[in-house]
Amino acid sequence: MIFSRNATLLDACVLSALARGDTYGYELTARIRVASEVSESTLYPVLKRLQKEKLLSTYDEAVNGRNRRYYSLTESGRSKLAGYKEEWETFKQNIDRALTPGEGGQHEQTGIPD
Repeated sequence: MIFSRNATLLDACVLSALARGDTYGYELTARIRVASEVSESTLYPVLKRLQKEKLLSTYDEAVNGRNRRYYSLTESGRSKLAGYKEEWETFKQNIDRALTPGEGGQHEQTGIPD
């Protein structure tokens, strides 16, 4: 992808992936890779920070004799995700207007010729 991925966008992707249900690190990485290349080594510090900010919580479950750490979205995390989604829609609309010429060769919002 040629567009940069910043920390806020990665946070939004993590919260969005967890909104679909609790999961563990490897599966979470796979969910996020649909939108952006990310490694587990990049993701785990993000998860720790989001947990510290109380946007997600963790719990362990035994799987095949080993503990697996699951991540879960908190109510604060759901609220933060809702804010990210609102901001994303505004950002996306503004970028679409900037990259897509309006009818009649004029920019829709300003009326300035493209």
